[in-house]
Amino acid sequence: MMAKHRVVIAPGSSSQHYWRDVWQYRGLLLFLAWRDLAVRYKQTAIGVLWAVVRPLLTIAAMWFIGWLFGSNVPEGAPRILIVCAATLPWQFFATSFSETANSLIGNANLLTKVYFPRLILPFSTVLVSAIDFLVAFLILVVFMVAYAYVPGPEVVLLPVFILLTLISSLGAGLLIAALNVKYRDFRYLVPFIVQFGLYITPVAFTSQDVFNNPAIPDALKYLYACNPMVAAVDGFRFSLFGPSQPIHWTGFCISSGISLVLLIIGITYFRRTERGFADTI
Repeated sequence: MMAKHRVVIAPGSSSQHYWRDVWQYRGLLLFLAWRDLAVRYKQTAIGVLWAVVRPLLTIAAMWFIGWLFGSNVPEGAPRILIVCAATLPWQFFATSFSETANSLIGNANLLTKVYFPRLILPFSTVLVSAIDFLVAFLILVVFMVAYAYVPGPEVVLLPVFILLTLISSLGAGLLIAALNVKYRDFRYLVPFIVQFGLYITPVAFTSQDVFNNPAIPDALKYLYACNPMVAAVDGFRFSLFGPSQPIHWTGFCISSGISLVLLIIGITYFRRTERGFADTI
C-alpha cells in the first residue's frame, strides 16, 4: 500500500527565493490593485475624479494658510505652484502610507486562506496610490499652463524625488502594517501621524522659512529635518523651480537617510513577522 504524501504550503519567510516569488505573483498584485481601485470609486458620483478633488482641496487650504502667515515665495513662481508642488507628493505619501498600514487588516480573509508573499498586499496599495498621484499630477500641469510657467533642466530629477516619496511611505507603511496585525492600536495612530505630519512638512511653507529663521533653535531645525518627507518635498520643488527653491543639503541628507532607514527596518520587521500573520490576524 502506497504511503500518502501531504504537501504543506507555508510562507517562505526564510526562503532564498522569496523575492522571486514576489515577482511570480505579480499577476495577483495587479489584480488586487485593480480591485482596490474599482472599490475605492465604486458608486461615487464623480468616480476617479476624487483623485483630483482631494488634493485640490488640500492645495486650496495650504495656499490660504501660507498666504495668511506670509510664507516667503520666490520671485517668478506663483504661490499656488509652490504649494501644489508640495501637496502632490505629500498626498501621495499620506494615501500610500495609510493604505499600506491597513493593507493586512483589510485583507485578513486572504491571509488565512492561501499562501502568497505577503508583501504583495502593501505593494498593491502603493500601486493604487501611484495611479492616483499620476491623475492628480494633472493639477500641477494645468496650473503651469495657466501661469505659462516652464520648468528648467532640473525637472529631469523629478522621478528621483517621486521614488524618494514612495520609499518614505513604503518603509513607514510596512512597519506599521506588521505592527498593526498584533497591536490593533496602531490603526488609531495612523490618522494622527498623517494629520500631524501635514503641519510639520513644508507644504504651506518652505524649508527656507525654517532653516533661514534665526528665531528657530538649531536643535529644532535638525529635528524638523528628521521628517522623511522634507527631502521629498524639497527635492520635488527644486526639480520644478530650480535655484529659486534651493535644497538645504544637511537637512536633505538627514531626511533621506531617515527614509532609507525606515525602508530597511520596515522590510526587515515585515519579513521577520510575516510567517505569523495568518495565526495572529
